[in-house]
This record gives sequence, C-alpha cells and structure tokens, in this order.
Amino acid sequence: MTQLLRKVWGSVLARGAATDTPPGSPRRRAAPPPFVEFGSLGALDAVPIDVLAQILRLLGPADAARSSAVCRTWRLLASDNGLWAFFLSLGPDPWDLVVFAETHLAGPALHHELYCDSSPQLSFKQIYSRRAVVPGSIIVDGGSGYCKYGWSKYAAPSGRCSTFLEFGNIESPMYARLRHFFCTVCIRMQVKPSTQPIIVVLPLSHPDDTESARASRKQYKETLYSVLFDMNVPAVCAVDQAVLALYAAKRTSGIVVNIGFNTTSIVPIFQGRVMHEIGVETVGQGALKLTGFLRELMQIRNIYFETLYTVRTIKEKLCYVAADYEEELHKDTQASCEVDGEGWFTLSEERFKTAEILFQPQIGGGRGMGLHKAVSLCMDHCYGSEMFGDDSWYKTIVLAGGSSCLPGLSERLKNELCKLLPAHISEGIKVLPPPFGTDSAWFGAKMISNVRTHHMPPLIIGSCDQFVATPSSFRVSWLLKFEFKYFYEK
Repeated sequence: MTQLLRKVWGSVLARGAATDTPPGSPRRRAAPPPFVEFGSLGALDAVPIDVLAQILRLLGPADAARSSAVCRTWRLLASDNGLWAFFLSLGPDPWDLVVFAETHLAGPALHHELYCDSSPQLSFKQIYSRRAVVPGSIIVDGGSGYCKYGWSKYAAPSGRCSTFLEFGNIESPMYARLRHFFCTVCIRMQVKPSTQPIIVVLPLSHPDDTESARASRKQYKETLYSVLFDMNVPAVCAVDQAVLALYAAKRTSGIVVNIGFNTTSIVPIFQGRVMHEIGVETVGQGALKLTGFLRELMQIRNIYFETLYTVRTIKEKLCYVAADYEEELHKDTQASCEVDGEGWFTLSEERFKTAEILFQPQIGGGRGMGLHKAVSLCMDHCYGSEMFGDDSWYKTIVLAGGSSCLPGLSERLKNELCKLLPAHISEGIKVLPPPFGTDSAWFGAKMISNVRTHHMPPLIIGSCDQFVATPSSFRVSWLLKFEFKYFYEK
C-alpha cells in the first residue's frame, strides 16, 4: 500500500507540475479537460475506484483538494461527498451536529424534514473549506446561576464566574455591572475586546408578552449592546438561552424546559423564535430550591456539612427522579458518595425526595403547580393557538439546565404528561435529556459560530425579539434565519 500510495501521489504531482505556469510568463487559465467520463491514469487505470478513494483519505484534505486539478478522474474522486464527510468526521465537532448546523442554521430556509434527509444535497467539500477559515468567537453564556465563557473553537468552556445579571454590586446601574462583567471576562481570557466577535447567551428574563415586558427586554438588550460597542467589540450576536439549548439537541422547533437557578421556564419555540404570544410558563422551583430542600432533609437526619456547595455536590452525585414516588418509598435506596475534603455522605429517601418537589411542590412547602402541569399547560396553549398547520412541532420537549441532568427526569416527565394530556396531544411526545449537560446552551452558540456562513458582520444581532442594529444606532434590521434584510427606522 505504501508503494502504491507513493506511485499515485507521484503521478498527481507530475501531472500537476505539467500544468503549472512557468515563472515570468503571464498567468493564463488552463484549458478545460476533455469531456469524458474518466481520464486515463496510465498504469493506475487497473486500480479499483474504491481503492483510489481510500488513497485520497490517506493523503489528507489538502492533497486531496490539489489532486482535483490533475484530471477528470481525480476531480470526480476528490469531490465525492463521502470523502469530505470522512474529513469532517475527523474534526473537533461531532458529525451529526455539523450536518444539522449546515443544513438548518447556515442556509436561508429551514428544512422541515429530518436533518439527515437533506445531507446528500450539501457539498461537504465546500463546507469543509469554509469552516476551516471561520474566525473564532468568544462565547459568553450568561446563565441564571453562573456564567460560562470560552472560545468557540474549544471543546468546552474555559472558565466560569457569577452571572452578569448579578455581577458586582447589584445596586449599581445595569450598564456599570455589564461593563465590569465583560471587562473581567476579557481580562481572564487575556484578549482585547476590539479584536474578537462575541456571542452572548441571554438568560430568559421578563418572559411575558405584555407591553412592559417587551419594553424591559428591549431596554436590557440595548444596554448590553451599548456596553459592548463602547468596548469597541467588532460584532455581537445575542441569542436566547432556550433557543441555543434547542439547537444543541438538533432541533429548531419544540418546547424547552429550562431549570434555572431560581425558577424553571417552559419556553415554546418555533423555527428558532420564542413564541411569547403563545405564552412562556414559569415554575417557582429551581436549582436553588432543590439544593435548599436537600439541606433541610440532611439537617433533619443530623447529617453535618460545611457549606451549601457540599450539598450541591451531593445532589449532583446521588439524587435522582423516581419513576413512581409511592413505590420508591418502599424500596431500599441507600447510597453513598465522597466529597473532597469532607469525607463520605450516605443518603436514602433524600435521594429522590429532593427532586420530587418539581412535581409535588407542596412537599417542600411550595404552592405553585408542578413541572408536568406547567408543561402540559404550555402544550395545550400551543395546540389551541392553531398558528401553524403542523401541530407536531411542540411535541418535542428538550430539557436544559444543570438540575435537568438528574437521572430519570425525562422518563418521569413523559409519563406524567401522557397521564394529563388527551391522546391527540400526548401521542408522539418526545422528552430529550440535556444533550451536553449543563453546557447545552454554550454548545448551541458554538454551533452557530462555526457554520460556514457565519462571518460575523459588523452588526449586533439579538434574536430574543429578532432584533438587529448597527453601531450607528439608526439602522434597524430583522433577523430571519440568519439572513439580514435591512430597512431604515425613522
């Protein structure tokens, strides 16, 4: 195989050199190759096509692209989708996410069929070449509990800190807090804000569709944009956290159940747009409530711990969601875990009672409705709105947030929904666990930043209400599936 590879590539280089322009002569366009099905490869004509394709894989993407200039045979082989799909699969991003991003997020129109159905229509060679030169971006995921930031080219966030909504002195104006926050992030990442575009993941705030809520969202975004433009950031893309979590699950439409730090939001999204007019439901139980309830249960059993961080660590290691709460009470569920610096902890019923307040808030002293009732109410609103002909878009439910990673949550939520909803709504429901755990929204932003058409123009993009503006502040645009259509606001 080594000798054959050397012989093949020697033939490619020889034929490529024969068509090169001599030094000092004027550049001329090479004559097009004769229109035949396959050009002659001389002694290599006896080599099967599949063997030649394997040789191109061994050559690598750069040499494979160069070989397409030799003759029609090499051009056909080097342009094959299977070859460049192989090269893309060796990249840093998972193959299925690459196909989804390039199919649904890179083009002007969203496909309604499954993402894999459209993959043969894509030119993977073109995708590979364009993705290789996409500039890196800074991703700042301002979650409701803590913020995650890092480079889009990396496999995971590089740092964490307090969320920018509560950064610094909470009594100071929003502009001062945001300015302090982004300056701190740039210092920690050792980057000048004027050299890199930034993608900001916005936590869902003011979810109502009232006039005051719309005004609050607009004011919040305008303050964010002003801060970053005053820092000379070349481009900013601001996207809702729930939308990006949905993208990370390879979906553009569905319902995102985001278990945040203080509250849980149930967000209906259609083709990348939050449907505020349908209604965003909120539940009072969040990650902090779960951790606090576990602390109370541990105190009742006289289990000593030093900090709330210890309780959170125990929750992440031992707690789960019971498939049937009443049956779980009669089982032996004792288990232990070790916390660094504090030793071993053993829990029993506390393991599933902690998460049960999501479905039965009264156990923890809450008065609101359970998670399953809030989701069913949102689905009922989606069904009753009749805004779209296809009523299956809201039957995909994606979990997001750190506490949504508790084992058994997706199965329990699906079972509860099937009990509450009528058959014509509950049929076909899918509840998907967080695709990337606590970092799902960050990975959704990573998918946007790495698509081949994402060139980060000098615009501020805010897809909360599909709002886009330029630094001059007089031009306003609407973001429609990552294409820009401009008009001027007087």
